[in-house]
Amino acid sequence: MTPLPLEGVRVIEVCNVAAGPYCGMLLADMGADVVKVEHPEGGDTLRSWPPLNQGYSENFASLNRNKRSVTLNLKDPADRDLLRALVREADVLIENNRPGVMDRLGVGYAALAAIRPALVFCSISAYGQTGPRAQEGGFDLTIQAMSGIMSVTGEAGRPPVKCGVPLADFSAGLYGAFAIVAALRQAEATGQGAHLDVPMLGATLGIAALQTSEYFGSGRDPQPLGSAHPRNAPYRVFRSRDGYFGMAAGNNALWRSVCEVVAMPELLADDRFTSPTLRAKHQDALLEILEARFTQDDTVLWLQRFQAAGVPSAPINSYSEVLVDPQVEHMQWVQPLTLPNGEVTRTFVSPLRLSGAGLPLRSPPPALGEHNAELLDPLRAAVTS
Repeated sequence: MTPLPLEGVRVIEVCNVAAGPYCGMLLADMGADVVKVEHPEGGDTLRSWPPLNQGYSENFASLNRNKRSVTLNLKDPADRDLLRALVREADVLIENNRPGVMDRLGVGYAALAAIRPALVFCSISAYGQTGPRAQEGGFDLTIQAMSGIMSVTGEAGRPPVKCGVPLADFSAGLYGAFAIVAALRQAEATGQGAHLDVPMLGATLGIAALQTSEYFGSGRDPQPLGSAHPRNAPYRVFRSRDGYFGMAAGNNALWRSVCEVVAMPELLADDRFTSPTLRAKHQDALLEILEARFTQDDTVLWLQRFQAAGVPSAPINSYSEVLVDPQVEHMQWVQPLTLPNGEVTRTFVSPLRLSGAGLPLRSPPPALGEHNAELLDPLRAAVTS
């Protein structure tokens, strides 16, 4: 696909670990030239996270494809000059330091906008650039705890648990990428950039719209329900004879199909189950009734029956199972990736398609400082002259 939507956009990424690098990778997948600025000693701390493939982190590789790497020590005045020189030719800078760090180094938004007025400067932090918690640090775990996610995750009456996927990190990265693309359009039209404030707490609350609206509408805190839904049933994980499966019948038409599949038409006349709201209210009783039937056959048989009836259902996959699913293979989402050390692994590429084509894997994740000579040497000559 040529050109990609963000081809010609230069992004400087001054980020570590997850939220910022994920944001940068989303832009890189769309064609942006993302230059990752790392500390000379060790670089992005994600580089040390296992699993290590002959010394190269597969975790790092999963968030840093299609980027170039340079090393700068931003406590060194000469290296800060090089960052400023990079910014003069850039459209976007992403950073995920604590608020105030970039300003103290002399490379905050105000300083860089003075030399590049159209710069879109995106700051991703735990709580935002201002406010009583702005100086508090945060990781995905603490933001899941603070945001309420852990209060609705897991089984009722059990200790709180976090979601197994780092929702706080990646929701902030998604919000950041969305905001950057919007601000780029405005900068192109007006010549004026912007400082984008992307708080992980706010992003995580933003994707919890159904839970916050439940509280606003009822005055009651949402509660953990395991795999069940507070307003719909049957809509959860069910036990079969040999395991478990997920099934979601979120409206009355699908509920009728469920009753046909389980050969229990009498449930349609049961006053407890005549609407999604009533089924949700009485879903413990409904679970007992349905599982008494489901435990008579294996998961694969129930999935076949529900799929034939048009009822959304799915196995409880491990990652090893879903990554070889025929749909994943059809979409070509898993592709080989050659690491800088020459080792070949696999990676999950962008799931998006534009006009029927997937976004290309243009370059592997970089070695630390791999592009110093290419990008920094010409600037050194200009800065020192």
